[in-house]
Amino acid sequence: MAVTMNDVARAAGVSLKTVSNVLNDYEFIRPATKKRVQDAIAELGYEANLTARSLRSGKTRMLGLVLSDLSAPYYAELASRLMKAASRRGYRVLVEQSDAVGEVELNALQGPFRQLTDGLLFTPLVIAADTIADRLGKKPLVLLGEHILDPRFDLVTMKNGEAAAALTAHLLAGGRRRIAVIGAHPDESAGSAGLRLNGYRKALDEAGVPFDAALVAPCEWRRDNGAAAVAGLLDKGVEFDAVFGLNDVLALGAMHELLIRGVRVPQDVAVAGFDDIDEARFASPSLTTVSPGMEEIAERSIGLLIDRIEGREAEDQAAHIEAEFQLKVRESAP
Repeated sequence: MAVTMNDVARAAGVSLKTVSNVLNDYEFIRPATKKRVQDAIAELGYEANLTARSLRSGKTRMLGLVLSDLSAPYYAELASRLMKAASRRGYRVLVEQSDAVGEVELNALQGPFRQLTDGLLFTPLVIAADTIADRLGKKPLVLLGEHILDPRFDLVTMKNGEAAAALTAHLLAGGRRRIAVIGAHPDESAGSAGLRLNGYRKALDEAGVPFDAALVAPCEWRRDNGAAAVAGLLDKGVEFDAVFGLNDVLALGAMHELLIRGVRVPQDVAVAGFDDIDEARFASPSLTTVSPGMEEIAERSIGLLIDRIEGREAEDQAAHIEAEFQLKVRESAP
């Protein structure tokens, strides 16, 4: 005969509700009580019937997370923080990598992935806002990032333009006047690259420094592209005394290329990035960057999504949240 939750409750000397709370990883349970229940589960060999539980409650206590590329350090670190924030609230996170493929993004909205989860954290890069609205259904959705800024959807993001302007102003205050920007995306204005480039240009304008298009090197956001972009500027003879990588991996790739070519960092060229990934602190020299509030993004997006799921947040108005940022001044651009 199959072991039931009632069997576990009797063996542990607790109520059925307490067993349920332990199984759902409820936060406020005394450690000793939790251990008794876990010991009883192990001794009896109890296995939770998640399918039956979700049918009874209408909830899976699973959240969906769709990111474009989990090999990107920022997304990997953000995913880790989101999973920890969800766990503290008794939820688990099911992760899907979209690779910026429209079909995968669409399936995340309507396919089995969506059915397995109570709500979705979503970073769309391909599909449009109207497509999301048409396929959204009744389950809550929180967008992450800047690709879609639409009043119909909850959004948690960072202050891209303001932070990029602050970082550029820091480089200007250090006496740098020829600041190369790597990682721009041509014709993009709403996404991260466009917003950060706009912030860079705003800081130049406020300092009375002319914008020079020759200093802008478009490329995709990978380390090897950062190195190649700086190599291209050097090979063309473009003069620059600082590099602003629109994310940290671009900046780290650029710094590597400068160093192997004998260009001193920061004496000859200062280097700065954006995201404050863990590697930035341990680079040599350590990387000056923007910390965009990753922990706040994780906590507030998870909190908002769960509040929507559990009915604690009114549904008549979408929330738009911008996390606070900090400049992390380190050796590469003191």
